[in-house]
Amino acid sequence: MTSTDSAQTPAKAPAKDPWDLPDVSGLVVGVLGGTGPQGKGLAYRLAKAGQKVIIGSRAADRAQAAAGELGHGIEGADNAECARRSDIVIVAVPWEGHAKTLESLRAELAGKLVVDCVNPLGFDKKGAYALKPEEGSAAEQAAALLPDARVTAAFHHLSAVLLQDPEIEQIDTDVMVLGEARDDVEVVQALAGRIPGMRGVFAGRLRNAHQVESLVANLISVNRRYKAHAGLRVTDV
Repeated sequence: MTSTDSAQTPAKAPAKDPWDLPDVSGLVVGVLGGTGPQGKGLAYRLAKAGQKVIIGSRAADRAQAAAGELGHGIEGADNAECARRSDIVIVAVPWEGHAKTLESLRAELAGKLVVDCVNPLGFDKKGAYALKPEEGSAAEQAAALLPDARVTAAFHHLSAVLLQDPEIEQIDTDVMVLGEARDDVEVVQALAGRIPGMRGVFAGRLRNAHQVESLVANLISVNRRYKAHAGLRVTDV
């Protein structure tokens, strides 16, 4: 290679810092299933951190009542209005109603960044165990049902008890975030990082969501044995 060829070769751009995440403070977050324990806990923590939050429920009055209990400027609405008014929509509905809820909101969720945190689990006398949806995971089911939305997966391993406890200032845990588009994943990572003590960590594409969702069955066993509210930390990252 001549010196002229070398001079014409463009310099390689430096690698992007994986912790250089976007500012998400101005985004409106909707929480479908926001009247359930997990949804209420996430709504409370995000609103307390300064995020604008709307709780969604099948019944608007139920959502409004839950929002009034939580305070911090949280609003309540029916699921369709919650989806329409939000930039990011967290799906925290029970697994049994997951498909039906998303199917009914396909139009409202078109173009939205959807964060699925649903864990398909069964329970018997031996405890919790993972279910495997036909699509592979709850997140992949969401992606199949919402072809015009940008589906990610996160917030699976959080204790609803800790999230809702106003005496606890920090939630000491990492949040594993999965998705197809880096920009979308980084928005969700940044959203997780708004909650004191939390950190969003990229954990692969949606095809890897099943084992992340399934791990909740193990955490339930941990919590029962040790009377704990266990979370996860990813080391050396």
